[in-house]
Amino acid sequence: MPLQGKPIFVRQAERVLAARFRGRVIIATTTAEDDDPVEAICRHEGLECFRGDAYDLLDRHYQVALQYSAGTVIKIPSDCPLIDPAVIDSVVDFYLRHPGEYDFVSNLHPATWPDGNDVEVMSFIALERAWRSATRPMEREHTTPYIWERPSAFRIGNVVMDGGADYSMTHRFTIDYAEDYAFIRAVFDELYPSNPLFGTADVLALLEKRPEIYSLNADWVGVNWYRHHLDELKTVGIEQTRKI
Repeated sequence: MPLQGKPIFVRQAERVLAARFRGRVIIATTTAEDDDPVEAICRHEGLECFRGDAYDLLDRHYQVALQYSAGTVIKIPSDCPLIDPAVIDSVVDFYLRHPGEYDFVSNLHPATWPDGNDVEVMSFIALERAWRSATRPMEREHTTPYIWERPSAFRIGNVVMDGGADYSMTHRFTIDYAEDYAFIRAVFDELYPSNPLFGTADVLALLEKRPEIYSLNADWVGVNWYRHHLDELKTVGIEQTRKI
C-alpha cells in the first residue's frame, strides 16, 4: 500500500536510514512467492534484501545476521512505518554507552512510546543463544521472547520516554488493520510534505489538533500480539494488552 507515492515499507526504510546509529539496514522478507515484489522493489530503491523463513522469524533474523557477520543486531518490525529515527538512536545509544553490560536493550519491556516505535538491540551471541534454544512456536515467531522472558539468563535493559510519559496503551502508530492504514496515511499526508522525517512529537501534536485522525484507528488502541499468549508469558501482564 502506498504512502506519499511509495510502498509503506520503503517509507519506513527511509526513516530507519535517517537514524544516526542505523548500522547496515537490511529488509528481511520471506521466501514466499507473494514477497517477490518486495525483493523487486528493494532492487529498484537500492535497498538491501534478505529472504528467509516465513514463519520462523527467529531463524530468519539469525540467518541474516550470520550472513552479514553482525556483532550487534537491531530489530525493527515492518509494522512500524511511523518509527521515529530519534527513538532508534535513543535505544541504540543506550546500548552503546554501556558496552558489555547488556545482552538485550529495547524500549518495550515495559513499553512507553506509542505502539509502533519498537526498537530491540541485542548482541549476536544473545540472538544465537535464542536461535539454538528456543522451541516454543511463540518464541520462534516473535524472535526475541526467549531472551526478554529470561531476565535471569540475559542482561536486559530498557529505555523509556523522557519525563515519565507513557503512550503505549493510548496511542497506536502500528499497522495491522485497514483502520491503521487510514490513520498512517492521514498522518503522512499531513506531515510528510513539509517534514518527511517528522517525529513522534510531531504526530502527537497533530493528533491534539486533529482528533478526527486519532479516531481513525482508536478502536484498536492497546491491541497487540501479547493477548494471544498471556498464558505463556511471564513478564507481560494483562495491563499491557487489550483483548477484542
